[in-house]
Parts: sequence; structure tokens; C-alpha cells
Amino acid sequence: MAVLMQRELDDLKKSLLSLSAVVEERVRQAVQALLTNDLQLAKQVKGGDNQIDNLEVELEEECLKVLALHQPVAADLRFIVSVLKINNDLERVADFAVNIADRAIDLCGVNKVDCPYDIAGMAALVEEMLKKALDSLVEKNTALARKTIDLDDEVDAMHKANFASVKEAIRRKPGDLDGLIFLLSVSRYLERMADLATNIAEDVVYQVDGEIIRHGGLQADL
Repeated sequence: MAVLMQRELDDLKKSLLSLSAVVEERVRQAVQALLTNDLQLAKQVKGGDNQIDNLEVELEEECLKVLALHQPVAADLRFIVSVLKINNDLERVADFAVNIADRAIDLCGVNKVDCPYDIAGMAALVEEMLKKALDSLVEKNTALARKTIDLDDEVDAMHKANFASVKEAIRRKPGDLDGLIFLLSVSRYLERMADLATNIAEDVVYQVDGEIIRHGGLQADL
């Protein structure tokens, strides 16, 4: 029974890593579509959302099956709980990638607007956070996970500055209102992706060390 459960746990990890690779690529494509005004690529990102939704549901069902059949405890239980949470976070990251693709499509339908903030720089930082979080998962590297968490404050500061920059741009060019609002929403989507990357990193710390750090470092009972 123990050998069978370990095989199923390994399968869960493989499925989670496969999902994470697809989600990472979706984020990259959505940002590329936005930066290059690639309408076709934006539509491709939107069209692929069902695939990620299906992968998320399948992985959740597999987790629940292992819980029901084997009733794992301690580290194995922490692993499955982490997979369930990370699975959900990855699906939400993919949803925000679709939102960015939507904004890319919207921006193709309005007069060209110069972005008043460094959208490429912010996107690169968020993509770096997501990569670090997923690498920490693969390597069970809590030091890397904690580095991911530290970067979240930088993204939050960027989003706050972006909000001020967009407000000022609207004052200067009220005729660009629609496009600027679309660009502000992109900043918000990127900020939320960073939050989700942070969640994933926190779940890696929980999985490896049994430490809950979302609410002040409470120790886990599992």
C-alpha cells in the first residue's frame, strides 16, 4: 500500500509540474501579445483557458482520490494539501493571463496610447517571481521560496506608482481615458499574479518545513 501511495504522490507531482509549465507559457504569451499588439496570440491565450481548467479539475480529483484511499498523515498529507492549494493558485494565474489577453484585444480597438509606466519591467519581475516559486517547488528549496516572497513588496510598490502615473496621464490626456484604464487594469492583474506566486512560495515552505507563514509564522499541526 505504501509503495502504491508513493507512486500516486509522484504522479501528483508530475501533473502539478505539467500544469505549472502550461501556465508559465500562458503568462509569457499574454504579456507578449500585449507588448507587441499581437491580436492573434491574445486570442490563442483566451482559447487555451479551457485546457487549464480541465487540468486543474483532473488534478484536484486525483488529490481527493489519494486522500480517500490512503488517508495519508504528516509529510504526505502536507504535500497533498499543498498540491491542492498550488493547483488552485495556478488556475487563477492562468485566469489573470486571460484577463491580460483581453486587455491586449481591447487596446487593439482604441487609439494607440503610450503606457505611462514600465509595463515590460513589471511583467518581467512577475514572471521571475512565478519562475522562482515553481523552481522552489521542484527543488523543495525554501530559501528560494522565501526570496520569491520578498519580491512581492517590490511589485506592490510598482503597482502603487503605476496607479499614480495613470491618474496623471488621464489628467494630461483625458481623450486617452479608455486605453489608460485598460493599462491600469493590466498593472492590477500583474500585481495579483505576484500575490499568487507568493502564495505558491508560502505553500512550498509549508510543504517542506511544516511552517505556516501567511499569518505570522504559526506552526503547523500536521
